[in-house]
This record gives sequence, structure tokens and C-alpha cells, in this order.
Amino acid sequence: MSVIAATVISPDGFSQEISYPQTKKIDHVDEYHGVKVADPYRWLEDDRSEETAAWVKAENEVTFSYLNKIPFKEKIFNDLEKAYNYPKYSAPQKKGEYFYFYKNDGLQNQAVLYRQKGLKGNPEVVLDPNKLSADGTTRLTVFNLSKDGSHAVLGFSQGGSDWQEYNVMDMKTLKMLSDKVEWVKVSGASWQGNGFYYSRYPQPEGSALAAKNENHQVFFHEIGTEQKDDKLIFEDPANPQRFHTVGTTEDERYVVLTVSDRGKGKDGNGLWVMKKGGTRFSPIKEEITDFSFGIIDNIGDDFLIETNENAPNSKVLLYTSKSKSWKTILAEKSEPLQGAGTAGGKLFVSYLKDVTTRVNVFDLTGKLENEVILPGLGSASGFGGEKEDTFVFYTYTSFNYPPTIFRYDIASKKSEVFRAPEVSFKPDDYETKQVFYPSKDGTKIPAFITYKKGIKLDGSNPTILYGYGGFNISLPPAFSSIRVPFFDQGGIYVQANLRGGSEYGEKWHEQGMKLKKQNVFDDFIAAAEYLIKEKYTAPEKLAIQGGSNGGLLVGAVMNQRPELFKVAFPAVGVMDMLRFHKFTIGWNWIADYGSSDNADEFAVLKGYSPLHNIKEGGKYPATMITTADHDDRVVPAHSFKYAAELQAKAGASSTNPLLIRIDTNSGHGASNTKKALETQSDIYAFLFKNMGLVWK
Repeated sequence: MSVIAATVISPDGFSQEISYPQTKKIDHVDEYHGVKVADPYRWLEDDRSEETAAWVKAENEVTFSYLNKIPFKEKIFNDLEKAYNYPKYSAPQKKGEYFYFYKNDGLQNQAVLYRQKGLKGNPEVVLDPNKLSADGTTRLTVFNLSKDGSHAVLGFSQGGSDWQEYNVMDMKTLKMLSDKVEWVKVSGASWQGNGFYYSRYPQPEGSALAAKNENHQVFFHEIGTEQKDDKLIFEDPANPQRFHTVGTTEDERYVVLTVSDRGKGKDGNGLWVMKKGGTRFSPIKEEITDFSFGIIDNIGDDFLIETNENAPNSKVLLYTSKSKSWKTILAEKSEPLQGAGTAGGKLFVSYLKDVTTRVNVFDLTGKLENEVILPGLGSASGFGGEKEDTFVFYTYTSFNYPPTIFRYDIASKKSEVFRAPEVSFKPDDYETKQVFYPSKDGTKIPAFITYKKGIKLDGSNPTILYGYGGFNISLPPAFSSIRVPFFDQGGIYVQANLRGGSEYGEKWHEQGMKLKKQNVFDDFIAAAEYLIKEKYTAPEKLAIQGGSNGGLLVGAVMNQRPELFKVAFPAVGVMDMLRFHKFTIGWNWIADYGSSDNADEFAVLKGYSPLHNIKEGGKYPATMITTADHDDRVVPAHSFKYAAELQAKAGASSTNPLLIRIDTNSGHGASNTKKALETQSDIYAFLFKNMGLVWK
């Protein structure tokens, strides 16, 4: 394999020769609306070819040769391992006389599932996923108990793939039955009687990790039978790019079918129900529009439904089946509704106020009873339960507040700590502040800034600016122990809440979608300019980071304003904006991005697509692209082609390294604890090396 020779120079003056693989080019051209676009690395889309495997091996050899020469890399890994090594618990889930919960002792690759009788019983292991594979990359993805608690569906994923296999466990003996359900994706497991509903795709033709997923089907599996005998409940071959997901109400009285059509750019969903024993679904909302509808709970034959129809911040309605009428239970507020659920005969509703959680308790008619008092301005989740429950659990966290599990008593309306983390972390040693900075068009954008108290804000601090900005997803405050060693080295972590997310409801989302996607990039660039202006950092000490849609963000922004950043980490990014909808469930993203099949949207997509806007001889930040071989959500071909183009156009002239790190037996996220710590230690090592700093 030919190479591209480059000399990279670190800020300390040390020079190093790097020979990038000279990736083969082919003469492939696509035409979009009269515009011809070359795609010379199309062959890298074949994840099963020997040529692609050889290219991956060659790139990894270059990357790990560079990383392994960084003298403090091992020290970083040890520091991260020490910081991460404390017991981590999930909030318990009650079913019958048992409480079920997950616990990771500290450095286990996967959390272990336990149960205990009562709140003070002795825990027993239900399942230890660490014993399912030699490298600890088989994950337990689903655990759903039947109504009487006698059986459970357990879902498993191997090597980080989104594909799942479902099995059934007898909860009396804790033994697996012979049941096996394969090719499950975008699905839960919803019990009714002696079986459960699930959604799957037909077995893919060609690459299971790259082939387009179409014709999402709903089946019912009865315990003790083979998958080939499962009953087909619903499919729609005429609309192969629709999602069909199913749930059942707590009393199992109704099956609920949700249908979305994001392949046609529809961001909402249809909603259908079928009474137990029925054979056909009846529509509550038949037409699929840009509005979402989700059933919170049923009250007999009527339904509490959360929707954003004519309410960008969402509201709660009661749908009466008999009269097919609607009644407002909770009107839209100025703060976006983050989530709603029922427990103990009450309605628990969380709202976002400037990206922090507020939780109110209502009766089922919508009468406010009280606010749940939280420890501070942070994020709270949980509050789920059954109608007979007298208390619920929730988890609270913030940047300098490790996840803590609280028990909330419904009658007394009081919270108490149920389980505090056993972590050696002193919150008072660190500071988090929320700032609001102006974007290019004047819109105020919130961001959280966290660092260790006492550092000088003189522009010399290594800073990581993280963003996402898409798909109606918010970035709330949350604790991460592996950031603490970075803070202790004088680092600053900044999380920008860009448009495209859900921080301020659907209007905020819409301002970062499709033809308005540039707003997201402008918001991120403005965050960097603000941090530099306010002397938190300087361009030579600023790194940008994001994953998935955030990887797209980093790739687009480093094309547009490379001089603002010293280091860039685009992770598992959507980098080819003209072909993203050709792989796995990529067509699902058309609702947010638009499609190259549309002339107007093609022009915008091509205008910012990271792959298509790399400049010949461009001066790019030190870049380490990260992806993994089992990522079947954003297929690694995005990152492969992007890395090949970046090295071909800028590698020879760049004094900064332009590398790609390709993990094996991992997916869209790290498939186990060890891989997550290895990746993060390499990121910190690369960052410090290219900022001329030493990890002490």
C-alpha cells in the first residue's frame, strides 16, 4: 500500500514522521439534480471486503503507533481507571415481592442484574452478562418482566451491534427457557398473558451491519414456542421505511401500536390501539404528521396522551374512546415538557427550565398537588411505577453531583436518599456555571462550564467543547467520573446546548433542522468564540468533541472554522450527508436532515457535508476520528471515507496529525467498560500531546 508522508510537529517542537496509507481511488461519480459528485472511496462502504479490512489494519497501525509513543498515555489510563472504580447502581424496579436493580462493582465490563426480597433483603444474581463472552462485549439490552413476575424477556447484543436476540427466563428458577427470537431492532418487549409483542426486520441480505433495514414487522411470541410459529400482528410492506413499535398498558387491557414515517421526513407518528382479544387495531391518530403522540397510561378504556400537536412544548390530553373526544389535562407551559408517567394513582411530569429538571405531581385530572424538591439545578429521571405503588425511585445528578438514588413517598410528598454513590469525589472542589452566549443571529444559547476551583481563567486552560444539536435530544447536566482527572489537570469541560435539541421544545428543534442546520454549526462556533473572548481558553488550547450527529457537527465546524481549534474529535459521525440514508436505518434521519433526493435539501446538505467540504491543502486541527467495526447505526464507512479524504487532501501539508482510531468488536458506543476507558485515555493523551501539555 502506498503512503502519504507527513511531518507533524507538536507544540513542544518535537517532530514526528507519519506515513498515512494512500487510499486507493476509483472512478465513481453520482449525479444529483444535474450536479456530478465524485465518490472515489465508495469501495470502503463494503465492510466485508478484504480490501477494507486491510485498509482498517493499516490505518490502525499508524494511529496506535502514534498514540503508543505518548509517554503519559498509561498514566492517563490508570487515572481514569481509578476514578471510574466505584460501585454504580441503577434505581430499583419493583415487581411483586422483589426489587430488581443493576450494579457494576467498579470496573466490570457489564453491570450485573440483581434482585432482592424487600428493600433490605439479600441480593441474588439474576444474570451476569460478563460471563456471556470472553471479552465482555455481550450486553444485556432488555429486561422486561411479565405482569405476574413469573417470566422475563432478556435481550442481548453482541459486539456493540444494534441487532438483538431475545430469550425468556423462568423467574422462579432463574433458568433460561429454549425460546429464542432473532433479528430484533428498534423494539421493546411487551407482555400480554403468556407471551410478548416485539418488532423485528427480516433477516438482512448481504452485510448484517450495513444493509438497509426495511419492513419493520410486529410479532407475538408465546412462551415455549419457536420463532417460526410467532404470530404476525402487523406489517405495512407498502411503506417499508416505517417504524412499528408496540407496547401494552399496565393492566394488559390494550396493545398500543406506534407508527412513524421518518423515511418520508415525517417527524410525528400515528397511534393505534387494540383491545385484548381483538384482531384489528383502531386508530386514535391515523394520519402521520409532524406531531408526536404517546400514551402515558390508560384509565379504563380512555387514554392519557402526551402530544406536541399545536403545542411545541407539549401537553397532556385525555382521549375518550367511546366519544372519540379530547380533553386537556395539562396545558402547554412556557417550559418544555420533558416526560410524563404515572405511579400510585398520580401523574408525575418533568419540565425543563433552562436545561435543568423540574418535577411536578398532579392527580389524574390535572390538578397540581406539589413539586418534588430536588437537591439543586440538575437532571432527575425515574418516577415510574405501578398503580398500587406507594413510593417511587428517581435518580438525580449534575456535573458536580454524582448520580444519587432517591426514594419519594407519594403520601408524605417527601424524598430521602435511598443510595448515595461510594465515590471519592468532593463536589465543593469543583465549580459549574451556566452561561448564555449570543449565536451569529443573536439567539441566546445556554452552555454549562465546569472546572476545578482555583484555576486561573487566563486563556491557557485545556478546554473540551462538547455538542450535539439535533434529533430533539437535549444535553442535560450529568456527572462523569472520567472527567474528574481532566479537571484535576486544569482542564475545562464545556457542554453547549445547541439548537436542534429539545432544550426549549419543538421550536428549538426546528431551528436546527433541514434547511436551518447551519444554525447548529453557528451556535457551536459562537461557543468557541465566547470561550476565547472570556479567556477560558485560546484557540491553541481548545478541543471540540461530539458523537454521531455530534460527529457531523465537529466535522462540519472544523471545515468551516479550522483556525478556532487545536484538536478535533469527531466520533462515529454522519460524514457523508449525500448517502446516509442508504445504510441500516439511516433513512430514519431524513426527518431531521432532509435528503439528497430533494433538490433544495441536496444543495444544503452538500454545502456542509463533512466529507464533501474538505479543502485541498487545508490547515486542519489535530484530528482523531473514532469509530468501530460493529457500528450498525452510523456505519463506519462514513468515518472511513472521511478519514481517507482528509488524509489525501490535507495529510501531506498538515503539521498536525490526522488519524482514525477504529475499535474492534464495538459499536455506536463502547461495548464494555475497558474499551470505554481505553478510548477516553487515548483521547486525553492525543489532546494533551497536541496542546504541548504533560499529564502529571
